[in-house]
Amino acid sequence: MADVDVLIVGGGPIGLAAGIEARMLGLEVTIVEPRGSAIDKACGEGLMPGALPALARLGVDPQGFPLRGVSYRSAARRVDHLFGEGLLGRGVRRTALHAALSARARELGVDVVGARVDALEQDASGVTAAGIRARYLLAADGLHSTVRRLTGLERPVAAKSRRFGLRRHYFMEPLDDLIEVFWAKDVEAYVTPVGGGVVGIAMLGRPGTNFDTALAGIPDLAARVAGRRPASPLRGAGPFHQRTTARVKGRVLLVGDASGYVDAITGEGIRVGLAQARAAVECVAADDPAAYERAWAKKTRDFRVLTAGLVAAATSPLRGAIVPTAAALPGVFGAVVDRLAR
Repeated sequence: MADVDVLIVGGGPIGLAAGIEARMLGLEVTIVEPRGSAIDKACGEGLMPGALPALARLGVDPQGFPLRGVSYRSAARRVDHLFGEGLLGRGVRRTALHAALSARARELGVDVVGARVDALEQDASGVTAAGIRARYLLAADGLHSTVRRLTGLERPVAAKSRRFGLRRHYFMEPLDDLIEVFWAKDVEAYVTPVGGGVVGIAMLGRPGTNFDTALAGIPDLAARVAGRRPASPLRGAGPFHQRTTARVKGRVLLVGDASGYVDAITGEGIRVGLAQARAAVECVAADDPAAYERAWAKKTRDFRVLTAGLVAAATSPLRGAIVPTAAALPGVFGAVVDRLAR
């Protein structure tokens, strides 16, 4: 006899979203998460327009700063694209997103247990982890997923493809209502207003990237930040590139970053993760976990293809041509942004 229908390992945004999805379908669910406070992460914090209705469907509407589009910038060029059809994204502090999802999960009766999963066992009728027996287990335990490793679904990634993220917030008013992406020689800097007179700056680069040194290498951005008081400590995350051999192993399903991640370069991890969480819970409710493999491939296809192409260019001799090409072909740049924005 199972204690619950679904056991979710990981209480970050995607784990909480999966818990909400499960309760909305009438399933009994427990989330196992060792951290007792809001879970932060070094990320760009820009929710693309497609993420907002996905969150609203869950009954979640986090506070933040409205965003009209995306701007790519280099030392010599700039190209802006506004989201189509009057759509808006939103800059949201990761901790604010977590708090909003957590409140909704509690409201729906999602049980959260403070524990760590270091081992699991599964058989034909269920999975046991952290002393809890469930019919299914969803692994939402992030980039360095323990469940992914325990189930043998992890695939090695070449060291040369590893990139890391750094992020710090500053007390300052935004200059624009766009997500600004500064393309420097070795890093991309994502500038995202998150409301309350706070702007986040996230750096994406090679191992060993120094935030302050990278910032100094982007004179326009460094001038804006000069003299501004940090609103948060420096945080790091990565390596972002993660691969999996499959997303399903028996009654264990991988969702969010645990299921594999191309890179943070297009900033749409939350939207894709929400789609995965919904698909995984629907497959569990239908007692058809194998169907999740197909659903995962469909939900992530655009993200994987477009992001992989951009990452390949960003880590090649073509890097310096990315912003000039986007400026020369604004229609193509806009189409890519709009495709990811959905």
